[in-house]
Amino acid sequence: MARVTPLILSVDDEQDVTDLVRFHLMRAGFEVQTAATGREAIELVHLRRPDLILLDLMLPDIDGFGVCEILRRQAPTANIPIVILTAWATTDARSLGLDLGALDYLTKPFSPKELVERVQHLLSLRGSAA
Repeated sequence: MARVTPLILSVDDEQDVTDLVRFHLMRAGFEVQTAATGREAIELVHLRRPDLILLDLMLPDIDGFGVCEILRRQAPTANIPIVILTAWATTDARSLGLDLGALDYLTKPFSPKELVERVQHLLSLRGSAA
């Protein structure tokens, strides 16, 4: 049975960022699950199958590049949209993230309004926007 409310997985080890993302996405009508490590994110993706993943690059165990690569290699998770949300603003990091399969790349600090709009846009392309 399909979910009525799209589920977003926010992966970030900074609690203030997690709280900000959760607040704005929930206000926009999304369900939000959070993870603070790469391993936790991979486990949650397999358990909950989110509609979209917001992924920080600088995580305490497996970095976001590694998480993205792992998820893209596995058939059940290969098509879940990933948006990188990170303070790492270099062109090389952006290129690598997109090459590994992220659909979008947003740098911190970010506009919560823009984040919500990008999430809505990507989900509308898949037919599951809130």
